[in-house]
Amino acid sequence: MHRFVTCMVALGLSGCGMAPELSVDDAWVRLAAVKGRPAAAYFTVHGGPADATIIAVSSDVSIRSEMHESMKGHAGMMTMTPLASVRVPANTDVAFKPGGRHVMLYDMNPAIVPGGRPVLLSLAFADGSRISRKANVLAAGDPAPE
Repeated sequence: MHRFVTCMVALGLSGCGMAPELSVDDAWVRLAAVKGRPAAAYFTVHGGPADATIIAVSSDVSIRSEMHESMKGHAGMMTMTPLASVRVPANTDVAFKPGGRHVMLYDMNPAIVPGGRPVLLSLAFADGSRISRKANVLAAGDPAPE
């Protein structure tokens, strides 16, 4: 009985002080309006107990991918800048969303269609870890998921 109580107390306490883990959710992909142009991937990274750095994001349905950041340039024109890496501070959310950071997916498999099978996104981190998440596919004109 003593052993059972000890186990139950340990389980109860382990849930109280657990530090959040590095994780990814809300992943989705918007296909390009023009066939042959790159799609864009979006998601949210939740920082864990230590700082992390994303060094690459790949997909199972594109030949090449690049992280980018959109920003207003001179005279209000939107520009995109490639990102070699993205820092994820500890216990902080970093969003990849329309109008900001995103992943361009080049040379997409033409069989990928809105509402079809999800796309697998794999995030590689500087420490060697990887996180993979399925991303729903939307058409170019579809509103972003909430």
